[in-house]
Amino acid sequence: MFYFLLDGPVIAPRRLVKGIVMQFVAEMNHQKRLIDQFLEVRHKTELLCGPLTLEDMVVSTSQDTSPPKWHLAHTTWFFENFLLKPFQKNYQPFNTLYSNIFNSYYLAVNTPLEKSKRSFLSRPTSQEIINYRRHVEREVQTLAHLNLEAWEEISQILELGISHEEQHQELLLMDIKQNFFNNPLHPHYESRQHLETFSEYSAQEWIDFDECLVEIGVSHTEKKFAYDNEKDRHKVWIEPFLLSSHLVTNGDYLNFIHDGGYRRREFWSAEGFHWVNENNIKRPLYWIERDGEYWEFSLYGENPLNLESPVSHVSFYEAQAYASYMKSRLPTEAEWELASQREPLAGQFLEDEFYLPDVAQENYQFFSQIHGSLWEWTSSSYAPYPRFHPYPGDMSEYNSKFMNQQYVLRGGSCITPQSHYRRTYRNYYYPQMRWQFCGIRLAKDKL
Repeated sequence: MFYFLLDGPVIAPRRLVKGIVMQFVAEMNHQKRLIDQFLEVRHKTELLCGPLTLEDMVVSTSQDTSPPKWHLAHTTWFFENFLLKPFQKNYQPFNTLYSNIFNSYYLAVNTPLEKSKRSFLSRPTSQEIINYRRHVEREVQTLAHLNLEAWEEISQILELGISHEEQHQELLLMDIKQNFFNNPLHPHYESRQHLETFSEYSAQEWIDFDECLVEIGVSHTEKKFAYDNEKDRHKVWIEPFLLSSHLVTNGDYLNFIHDGGYRRREFWSAEGFHWVNENNIKRPLYWIERDGEYWEFSLYGENPLNLESPVSHVSFYEAQAYASYMKSRLPTEAEWELASQREPLAGQFLEDEFYLPDVAQENYQFFSQIHGSLWEWTSSSYAPYPRFHPYPGDMSEYNSKFMNQQYVLRGGSCITPQSHYRRTYRNYYYPQMRWQFCGIRLAKDKL
């Protein structure tokens, strides 16, 4: 490197040259790591479709779900629309007609295909969508090499796209489970000859927390990736409370059912009780009552209900009613985040390749299964944190447009990629939704 002065070029100081070279090497290493992560995540999504037939790829059986091949295409559309089109000079889309049919909800981009019509798409074929994925993957790798000077901005969008695809890995398994459950044959996604069961290590305890001022969320200055809805880090005052060491089990919840819990309006909010009666809700989503006994449908097909496993696939309304029945409540997300700090970031996640929340094990200090296993309903409405700033441009719709009439869930699940998870992660769903892998942890006010 040269610096041009009035009397000609001089060699830059060795220390400065060394610093510039080291920075360049660091940027190149960061590029390689991120591109490798991108390709690894893309490969994992396709592996999750491995057990499916071509017929399975186009099915969507409820208003919540999308066909598996649509997930493969939409995650590709995301990289094409937000990364390649803005940064790749003279980029040629794989197929311009894909622009709206694989858009999810970004109205600033174009008019998306109605969600109910995604299952109408027998074409493009699954193979054509795989070809679409390969086209975009090649172009993203080329983009990284050609735009080192724009790498900081590119890397931020690439990280968001990777995290977005990891979200869809979880959604993919959620949707497959729902699609198979709505099939009268109740097919299984994977086969397991024996689902092991274990006894709980210890009985539930109530863990004590004193009043305190805590900080939750992620700072705007934090370099590691986090979604915009996790920012900005801020202070929350917490009153004294107690939090259950264990998730509510199937056996616990069965007592609620046998005690007439779904018929006793005193436990339900007005909206919740209306939802129960209007939809004839009598049990968690994937429970099957047959000849006086309960079975549970999972990605492994039907199996007898394991009373020691945590109850899953319950709505916010059901979680709230059960908490009322137990003279308890749901924790706030600030209480949950405080409590989660007492456990290391370890648990049952997608990488374990066991897509059913396991029973409580011995390896916890205060809170069993607080990371992984099941998302946990909180009583907190999904709303922006102080100093919240949505993503710029068209990506502003990623989270901000959903900040109303939904509730926050924390903790990850057995189908959440562990690489995707943080204790600050804010999942969110409408109170009637229960096809997500969600459960219940109880809290109490400390009197």
